[in-house]
Amino acid sequence: MKIKNVILSEGYTGFYYDDQSAIKQGAELDHFTYLGKPVTEKFDAIRQAGETLSIMFILENDMIAYGDAVAVQYSGAAGRDPLFSAAEAARFFERHLTPALLGLDVRRFRENAEYFDSFTVEGRTIHTALRYGITQALLEATAKANGITMSEVVRREYDIKGDEYHLIPLFAQTGDDRYNNVDKMIMKQVDVLPHALINSVKNKLGPRGELLESYVKWLRQRILTKRPSPDYHPVLHIDVYGTVGMIFDDDIDKVHRYLRELSQTASPFSLRIEGPIDKGSREETKDALKALKQRIDDDPDCHVEIVADEWCNTLEDVKYFADEDAAHMVQVKTPDLGGVNNTIEALRYCLRKGVGAYSGGSCNETNISAEVTTSIAMACNAKQCLAKPGMGTDEGIMIVKNHMRRTKALIEGRR
Repeated sequence: MKIKNVILSEGYTGFYYDDQSAIKQGAELDHFTYLGKPVTEKFDAIRQAGETLSIMFILENDMIAYGDAVAVQYSGAAGRDPLFSAAEAARFFERHLTPALLGLDVRRFRENAEYFDSFTVEGRTIHTALRYGITQALLEATAKANGITMSEVVRREYDIKGDEYHLIPLFAQTGDDRYNNVDKMIMKQVDVLPHALINSVKNKLGPRGELLESYVKWLRQRILTKRPSPDYHPVLHIDVYGTVGMIFDDDIDKVHRYLRELSQTASPFSLRIEGPIDKGSREETKDALKALKQRIDDDPDCHVEIVADEWCNTLEDVKYFADEDAAHMVQVKTPDLGGVNNTIEALRYCLRKGVGAYSGGSCNETNISAEVTTSIAMACNAKQCLAKPGMGTDEGIMIVKNHMRRTKALIEGRR
């Protein structure tokens, strides 16, 4: 089965690009936009519309395989590729990539994905967003060529044992509407919540961490009083974007003490804190997280897990943080890894190392990229899977949860 045509379409993602550096420097929210000028290269505003280049492969039997090239919300930060422009990418794609794709046999995924993930033009690897989108389409093309699901392709080609496909625990994110959206998550009994987007010391964390502590206290009580069943016991997972380290000048002992108090506030619910410290480089961030994890592991009164995110962008980074035992869980931030073949390898590596394998990504994705990476998470038995795209909560939960259920039903129904 070969690709006989390639069609491209520019579109929007489920969220926006945000200039993380400008926000961390104190940019003020003005309703949904930010006041001030951007500081990161290629940004025209601190917040601007996210873009996708939809890639469609027309196969010989006229079936269509889809993939969406997208980049994360905080593009250009923490060593990532610069802001992704769909129009610019389309011109590049038609010139350099379409000729290489026409006539390609798609009956096998892995070799094709590895080839295009390492594809170079004038000695340079192509943008991570393009590698991400092309390999999504290649995975669906292989699934359609073989009459099976994308999850089954992954297990078959990567020799992942097991015939059962489980629903992966779902992690939903509130965006800035961190109160109303929690109620939605409780009603739908989301497994892991709320993310909460704690990316500002002044407005969300507090100079002593008091705003976050108050929020966790409210969150705990809200679940206990509103949950539809006493059996509903979600994990609390909050992303702080390095701000906890900022208020304590990256003092490991002070951060540890604060997280211990926060975990006690969250009880009886388990607490995860994503990105507690960001030192501005991979090595320094790894060292800080590793030291913090050791303090936590040695403290019987500190019931918190830390999650690595920033500076953990590539397959090599994921392996590095896992090898160094620098976190209890590593987010495999799917668009940052480029080809989805790297997402497969990263999740499998974390599982082998005994590190929590979190199939993540970004609110700034699409329904297409969410469905492909959810298929991968199911195949690899990830510990949790991000509900994406968007920050409206309901949309991401619907797309990811329904795709998991459809995939499971299809596989079991054929048996």
